[in-house]
Amino acid sequence: MRLSDFILEHLEPILQAWEDFARTIKTPGADLDSVALRDHAEQMLRAIVSDLRTTQTKREQIAKAQGLIPADDQETAAETHAMTRLMAGFTIDQMVSEYRALRTSVVSQWMRQVTEGTPINVDDMTRFHEAIDQALAESIASYSRAVEASRNVFLGILGHDLRTPLGAILLGADVLRRSKDAGARDTKIANQMYTSVRRASRIVGDLLDLTRCQMGPGIPVKTADIDLAPLCQRVVEEIQAFHPEANVVFDMKAAVSGKFDGARMEQVFSNIISNAVQHGDTTRPIKVELETLEDCAIFTVHNSGEAIPEDVLPFIFNPMGRFSQRSAIDHGPAEGLGLGLFIASEIVASHAGSIEVSSDAEQGTVFSVRLPLDR
Repeated sequence: MRLSDFILEHLEPILQAWEDFARTIKTPGADLDSVALRDHAEQMLRAIVSDLRTTQTKREQIAKAQGLIPADDQETAAETHAMTRLMAGFTIDQMVSEYRALRTSVVSQWMRQVTEGTPINVDDMTRFHEAIDQALAESIASYSRAVEASRNVFLGILGHDLRTPLGAILLGADVLRRSKDAGARDTKIANQMYTSVRRASRIVGDLLDLTRCQMGPGIPVKTADIDLAPLCQRVVEEIQAFHPEANVVFDMKAAVSGKFDGARMEQVFSNIISNAVQHGDTTRPIKVELETLEDCAIFTVHNSGEAIPEDVLPFIFNPMGRFSQRSAIDHGPAEGLGLGLFIASEIVASHAGSIEVSSDAEQGTVFSVRLPLDR
C-alpha cells in the first residue's frame, strides 16, 4: 500500500494520536477541546497526501530537500496552525514537538503494516519526511513572524506611553535643580534625577527608533542646511562633562556644512563617542575628527584599548547579532541593549552615507562615518 493511501485510510487513528499528544502539552490558557487540539492537522495531512501523489522530477526533489521550492501567496494550513497555537499559548518548542509526534505516529503505524507483509515504497518515506519538514518550516516561520510583529508593536506602544511620564519627571527635576531656594543636598538630588531621566528618555528613544527600523523603511530624517561642527563640539563638551576622567580631543579642521538632520546627527556623534569612552582606554586621548573631503563629511573617532573581538566585529552594528547568552553572563545587564551603534548606522544610512569600523590591539579602534554633503 502506498503511503498516501495509507494516510487517508488511517486518517482517524493518526488524528487521534495527534490529539492525544497535544492534550499532554501544558499551556497557560484554558484546556482545548478536541476540535482545537486537532486544529489544522487534517488539512496538513491531506496536503501531504496531495504532495505524495504529485509527480516530482529529480531536480524538483533536490530543490525541495534544500528548501528552495517556490513560495505560495496563499497561507498554508501549517502557517495558520502556527498562529492558532501561538494564540493558544503554545511555545515554539511545544509546537515543534507536535510535528515530531505526527511524524512518529504515521511512520510507526505504517511500519506495523510492513511487518504484516505489505510492500513498502522507500521513495514514499523520503517524500513524506520532506513534506513534514516543509510544513514544520512554514509553521516556524509563521510563528516567528507573528512574535516579531507583536514584539515590535509592544515596543512601540511601550516607548510611546513612557514618553509622557518621563517628560513630566524631566521637567519637574529641571525646575527643582534650577530653584534658588533649594539647598545643596536637594540640588544634588535634583541633578541626579535629571541626569537619570534624560538617560531613560534616550533609551526610550532608541527603542522607538529600533521599532521604526524593524517595522518600516528605517529612521526618518528631516534635512536642512546645517554646519555639523558646532553640533559635534557641543556633544564632545557634554560627554567630557559627564565623563571627566576621559580625555576627548576634538579636531575641527573647518566648517562642515551640508544638508543634514541636526538632531539625528547629534545622536550619531553622541553614540559613537560615548561608545569609545565606555569601551576605550580613558587614560589615553580619544580623538574625534570632523572634516570635508570630496563633497562628503568625514567623521572619525579613534580610541586606544582592547580591540573589538574578531567574532563580534562583523555584527558590531547589529545588536541582535552581537547578543549571546555567554556575553550576557560575562558582562551583565550594565552593558545595556547595545542599540547605540545600531541607531547610528541607521541614521547614517538614512542620510545615504556609510559607516565603517576597524580595530586591532596596536592601532586601536576607529569608527569612520562618510556622509554626502547634499544627497
